Amino acid sequence: MQRLLNFKNLLFLSAAILSFSSCKNGLFGKKKFEKSDVTGWNYNDKNMGGFNVSKEREQGTGPGLVFVQGGTFTMGATEEDVMGDWNNIPRRVTVSSFYIDRTEVANVHYREYLHWMESVFDDPQYAKVIEAAKPDTLVWREELAYNEPLVEYYFRPPSYNYYPVVGVSWKQANDFCLWRSDRVNERILVEKGFINKNQLKTLQGQGQENFNTQAYLKDLYQPQPGKPKKNPLLDANGRPRTKVNFEDGYMLPNYRLPTEAEWEYAAYGYIAQNPRPKKKSNGAGEELIKEKQVYAWSQNVNGLRDNRRGSWQGKFLANFKRGSGDMMGIAGGLNDNASIPAPVDAFYPNGFGLYNMSGNVNEWVSDVYRPLSNLDNDDFNPYRGNRFEKFKKNENNEFERDSLGRVIKEYVTDEESKDRRNYQRGNVVNYLDGDSSSQVTYGYGKTTLISDNSRVIKGGSWNDRAYWLSPGTRRFLEETQASSEVGFRCAMDRVGSQEGNGFKPGNIWSKRRQNSRKR
Repeated sequence: MQRLLNFKNLLFLSAAILSFSSCKNGLFGKKKFEKSDVTGWNYNDKNMGGFNVSKEREQGTGPGLVFVQGGTFTMGATEEDVMGDWNNIPRRVTVSSFYIDRTEVANVHYREYLHWMESVFDDPQYAKVIEAAKPDTLVWREELAYNEPLVEYYFRPPSYNYYPVVGVSWKQANDFCLWRSDRVNERILVEKGFINKNQLKTLQGQGQENFNTQAYLKDLYQPQPGKPKKNPLLDANGRPRTKVNFEDGYMLPNYRLPTEAEWEYAAYGYIAQNPRPKKKSNGAGEELIKEKQVYAWSQNVNGLRDNRRGSWQGKFLANFKRGSGDMMGIAGGLNDNASIPAPVDAFYPNGFGLYNMSGNVNEWVSDVYRPLSNLDNDDFNPYRGNRFEKFKKNENNEFERDSLGRVIKEYVTDEESKDRRNYQRGNVVNYLDGDSSSQVTYGYGKTTLISDNSRVIKGGSWNDRAYWLSPGTRRFLEETQASSEVGFRCAMDRVGSQEGNGFKPGNIWSKRRQNSRKR
């Protein structure tokens, strides 16, 4: 009897090994390849062309970011237009899902950027580059106020590490986003083993030879290769490779400034009012936009919050100026506890978990300012400011890098665009804003303060009245200028499902349910 049991166990073990081998390598020891639905050829098979297709992978959430599920909302005014600008006419639009920083970029983050710049570009020839990256601390200086301590002490002391960086122009904020994109992607490739980890130790004097995502992808920059464990990447001949392509799914899209529509949508945090059901089978929820909020923290028109631990009624939920000469209340009863910007994670986050979308500092967004943007722009991902670019090739049809290691770009010309249906110009900053029909141009400094370099700022600041804290209000500042009341936060494109990781786009039914509909 014991012999019979041992024999049966041996047969079971053999069958299990054979089954595992078949699943892993296909029947008779052959590797099972995924096939193309359009040609029937194998993917990742060196004997069938060697076309490599990475396993479907969800987009990772970059450092500091929060996922914002897109949707429709009414962009624009929520209150009476007390300024008489009529530059935020309400209009319903749709915004795609995206990512945005949980907080404003802080002093310590910007100092990290400057440290990297000063280490990598330490040659005297880059002195102007380093100087151009530094924030303008003189934004604190006033003719009739004693703010000199802030000129000297706001940016660098550790006491203000996590206070929002100010004195940064739109151009500087945009450059910070580019730098951040490259550092995040470089770190990812080092952690995955595709780049040697010693690369992160040797910043000093790199100059042009620093990691840039596009330069790396276009083979204009070759880092010291690493040794990835269980390397899944193969070349066309089936050999392991350490060079990563964007199609492999490891690197993230670029950090950038959010569009005005994205910023305004994220500020309202509507997901707290219309939450997704706990179970997907319960349905998609009502298509409902409740009473339009006035401020970013509100869940009702009075701006009150309650929870199990009590009420915040009477507490200031943002950093702003209550009235003339009242920045923070009186001693023993301070209202917002901040006479200047407060820490980036102060006050209560909104429905998306974002801090200080109302108050603290105004924030740069990417849009060029026009008073009638809400009427002119598309109703899907509205944005004004496109000036289309492409990577430039030299006379040998090769890409080149500039002195900072970035791949050189050039603007798309009208001649290249004239035969297209979706756009006919390379520079469309002024498209449909009335100039061509009225024969009127923006005479900056003569007839208006608006120019093609005027960028939108949103959110209100520590030195603004409550009116400007509404996400629907908008102002502008020249992209080369800075202020003690303006900072920024970064955003990133969402690649893949609009509902988020773990969900497929569209409404998917099982095959059985689909077949039951047939007659």
